[in-house]
Amino acid sequence: METKNIMIVGVGGQGSLLASKLLGHLLMEQGYDVKVSEVHGMSQRGGSVVTYVRYGERVASPIVDRGEADYIVSFELLEAARWLSFLKPDGQIVTSTQQIDPMPVITGAAAYPENLVEKMRAAGARVDALDCLSLAEQAGSSKAVNLVLMGRLSHYFDLPDEAWQRSLEATVPPKFLELNRRAFALGKNAQ
Repeated sequence: METKNIMIVGVGGQGSLLASKLLGHLLMEQGYDVKVSEVHGMSQRGGSVVTYVRYGERVASPIVDRGEADYIVSFELLEAARWLSFLKPDGQIVTSTQQIDPMPVITGAAAYPENLVEKMRAAGARVDALDCLSLAEQAGSSKAVNLVLMGRLSHYFDLPDEAWQRSLEATVPPKFLELNRRAFALGKNAQ
Protein backbone atom coordinates (compact mmCIF):
# COMPACT_ATOMS: atom_id res chain seq x y z
CA MET A 1 0.00 0.00 0.00
CA GLU A 2 1.31 3.44 -0.85
CA THR A 3 1.75 5.89 2.01
CA LYS A 4 -1.18 8.25 2.57
CA ASN A 5 -0.74 11.78 3.86
CA ILE A 6 -3.04 13.88 6.01
CA MET A 7 -2.37 17.48 7.02
CA ILE A 8 -4.29 18.97 9.92
CA VAL A 9 -4.06 22.76 9.78
CA GLY A 10 -5.47 25.49 11.97
CA VAL A 11 -4.78 28.14 14.53
CA GLY A 12 -3.22 27.52 17.94
CA GLY A 13 -5.59 26.24 20.61
CA GLN A 14 -8.19 24.71 18.28
CA GLY A 15 -7.60 21.07 19.20
CA SER A 16 -5.45 19.80 16.35
CA LEU A 17 -3.34 17.80 18.81
CA LEU A 18 -6.33 15.68 19.91
CA ALA A 19 -7.40 15.25 16.27
CA SER A 20 -3.93 13.95 15.33
CA LYS A 21 -3.84 11.61 18.34
CA LEU A 22 -7.25 10.23 17.38
CA LEU A 23 -6.15 9.64 13.78
CA GLY A 24 -2.83 8.13 14.85
CA HIS A 25 -4.58 5.71 17.21
CA LEU A 26 -7.23 4.80 14.64
CA LEU A 27 -4.71 4.06 11.90
CA MET A 28 -2.32 2.11 14.15
CA GLU A 29 -5.27 -0.02 15.30
CA GLN A 30 -5.87 -0.83 11.62
CA GLY A 31 -2.32 -2.20 11.39
CA TYR A 32 -0.65 0.69 9.58
CA ASP A 33 2.78 2.13 10.29
CA VAL A 34 1.95 5.69 11.40
CA LYS A 35 4.11 8.80 11.80
CA VAL A 36 2.76 12.01 13.36
CA SER A 37 4.67 15.29 13.41
CA GLU A 38 3.62 18.72 14.64
CA VAL A 39 4.91 22.11 13.59
CA HIS A 40 3.60 24.66 16.05
CA GLY A 41 4.95 27.95 14.75
CA MET A 42 3.29 30.70 16.78
CA SER A 43 0.57 28.41 18.12
CA GLN A 44 0.57 30.01 21.57
CA ARG A 45 -0.21 33.36 19.97
CA GLY A 46 -3.00 32.18 17.70
CA GLY A 47 -0.62 31.50 14.83
CA SER A 48 -0.66 28.71 12.29
CA VAL A 49 -0.37 25.11 13.48
CA VAL A 50 0.28 22.16 11.15
CA THR A 51 0.22 18.48 12.04
CA TYR A 52 1.25 15.77 9.61
CA VAL A 53 -0.19 12.26 9.85
CA ARG A 54 1.34 9.74 7.44
CA TYR A 55 0.34 6.09 7.29
CA GLY A 56 1.02 3.02 5.18
CA GLU A 57 2.87 -0.27 5.17
CA ARG A 58 6.19 1.42 6.06
CA VAL A 59 6.51 5.16 6.64
CA ALA A 60 10.01 6.62 6.74
CA SER A 61 9.47 10.34 7.33
CA PRO A 62 6.68 12.20 9.17
CA ILE A 63 6.81 15.24 6.86
CA VAL A 64 4.44 15.94 3.94
CA ASP A 65 5.81 17.98 1.04
CA ARG A 66 4.02 20.19 -1.50
CA GLY A 67 1.65 18.26 -3.73
CA GLU A 68 1.67 15.16 -1.49
CA ALA A 69 -1.34 15.56 0.85
CA ASP A 70 -4.22 13.18 0.22
CA TYR A 71 -6.29 15.13 2.76
CA ILE A 72 -6.08 18.58 4.28
CA VAL A 73 -8.26 18.91 7.36
CA SER A 74 -8.61 22.59 8.25
CA PHE A 75 -10.06 24.23 11.32
CA GLU A 76 -10.26 27.58 9.55
CA LEU A 77 -10.87 28.71 5.95
CA LEU A 78 -7.78 30.85 5.39
CA GLU A 79 -5.57 28.03 6.71
CA ALA A 80 -7.12 25.65 4.15
CA ALA A 81 -6.30 28.13 1.37
CA ARG A 82 -2.81 28.78 2.74
CA TRP A 83 -1.85 25.08 2.54
CA LEU A 84 -3.62 24.35 -0.78
CA SER A 85 -0.31 23.85 -2.63
CA PHE A 86 0.35 20.78 -0.46
CA LEU A 87 -2.77 18.98 -1.75
CA LYS A 88 -2.41 16.25 -4.38
CA PRO A 89 -4.27 16.90 -7.64
CA ASP A 90 -6.93 14.35 -6.59
CA GLY A 91 -6.76 15.27 -2.88
CA GLN A 92 -9.62 16.27 -0.60
CA ILE A 93 -10.00 19.29 1.67
CA VAL A 94 -12.29 18.97 4.68
CA THR A 95 -12.66 22.41 6.26
CA SER A 96 -14.62 24.34 8.80
CA THR A 97 -16.11 27.54 7.38
CA GLN A 98 -14.99 29.40 10.51
CA GLN A 99 -12.95 32.54 9.91
CA ILE A 100 -10.36 33.61 12.48
CA ASP A 101 -8.68 36.91 11.68
CA PRO A 102 -4.88 36.64 11.46
CA MET A 103 -2.74 39.45 12.86
CA PRO A 104 -2.54 41.49 9.57
CA VAL A 105 -6.36 41.58 9.49
CA ILE A 106 -6.60 42.45 13.20
CA THR A 107 -4.15 45.34 12.78
CA GLY A 108 -5.92 46.61 9.66
CA ALA A 109 -2.94 45.93 7.37
CA ALA A 110 -4.97 43.45 5.30
CA ALA A 111 -8.54 42.30 4.71
CA TYR A 112 -9.72 38.73 5.23
CA PRO A 113 -9.96 37.18 1.73
CA GLU A 114 -13.47 36.61 0.40
CA ASN A 115 -14.97 33.56 -1.34
CA LEU A 116 -12.18 31.20 -0.28
CA VAL A 117 -14.19 28.00 -0.85
CA GLU A 118 -15.01 29.11 -4.40
CA LYS A 119 -11.41 30.14 -5.03
CA MET A 120 -10.06 26.77 -3.84
CA ARG A 121 -12.59 24.94 -6.02
CA ALA A 122 -11.65 27.16 -8.97
CA ALA A 123 -8.02 26.08 -8.39
CA GLY A 124 -9.17 22.48 -8.88
CA ALA A 125 -9.51 21.35 -5.26
CA ARG A 126 -12.30 19.14 -3.98
CA VAL A 127 -13.58 21.04 -0.95
CA ASP A 128 -15.99 19.76 1.71
CA ALA A 129 -16.79 22.90 3.73
CA LEU A 130 -18.95 22.67 6.83
CA ASP A 131 -20.00 25.07 9.61
CA CYS A 132 -18.16 23.01 12.23
CA LEU A 133 -18.37 25.71 14.92
CA SER A 134 -22.20 25.69 14.91
CA LEU A 135 -22.22 21.89 15.02
CA ALA A 136 -19.71 21.87 17.90
CA GLU A 137 -21.88 24.34 19.82
CA GLN A 138 -24.90 22.13 19.10
CA ALA A 139 -22.94 19.19 20.58
CA GLY A 140 -22.31 21.23 23.73
CA SER A 141 -19.00 23.07 23.32
CA SER A 142 -17.37 25.37 20.77
CA LYS A 143 -14.13 23.50 21.56
CA ALA A 144 -15.46 20.33 19.89
CA VAL A 145 -14.78 21.60 16.33
CA ASN A 146 -11.95 19.07 16.12
CA LEU A 147 -14.33 16.13 16.60
CA VAL A 148 -16.87 17.57 14.17
CA LEU A 149 -14.04 17.66 11.60
CA MET A 150 -13.00 14.08 12.43
CA GLY A 151 -16.61 12.95 11.96
CA ARG A 152 -16.66 14.65 8.58
CA LEU A 153 -13.30 13.14 7.62
CA SER A 154 -14.63 9.66 8.47
CA HIS A 155 -16.71 9.84 5.24
CA TYR A 156 -13.52 9.47 3.25
CA PHE A 157 -12.23 6.36 5.03
CA ASP A 158 -13.53 2.85 4.52
CA LEU A 159 -13.43 2.05 8.23
CA PRO A 160 -16.28 0.93 10.50
CA ASP A 161 -17.77 3.43 12.92
CA GLU A 162 -16.80 1.09 15.79
CA ALA A 163 -13.10 1.65 14.98
CA TRP A 164 -13.57 5.43 15.22
CA GLN A 165 -15.51 5.02 18.48
CA ARG A 166 -12.77 2.85 20.03
CA SER A 167 -10.19 5.51 19.14
CA LEU A 168 -12.42 8.20 20.62
CA GLU A 169 -12.57 6.22 23.88
CA ALA A 170 -8.79 5.77 23.87
CA THR A 171 -7.90 9.43 23.23
CA VAL A 172 -10.64 11.57 24.81
CA PRO A 173 -10.78 12.09 28.61
CA PRO A 174 -13.80 10.18 30.00
CA LYS A 175 -15.59 13.31 31.27
CA PHE A 176 -15.67 14.73 27.71
CA LEU A 177 -16.40 11.47 25.88
CA GLU A 178 -20.17 11.89 25.37
CA LEU A 179 -19.79 15.50 24.21
CA ASN A 180 -17.13 14.43 21.72
CA ARG A 181 -19.23 11.49 20.51
CA ARG A 182 -22.07 13.95 19.80
CA ALA A 183 -19.69 16.29 17.94
CA PHE A 184 -18.28 13.40 15.88
CA ALA A 185 -21.81 12.20 14.98
CA LEU A 186 -22.93 15.70 13.99
CA GLY A 187 -19.93 16.08 11.68
CA LYS A 188 -20.40 12.61 10.23
CA ASN A 189 -24.12 13.04 9.58
CA ALA A 190 -24.18 16.69 8.43
CA GLN A 191 -25.84 17.24 5.06
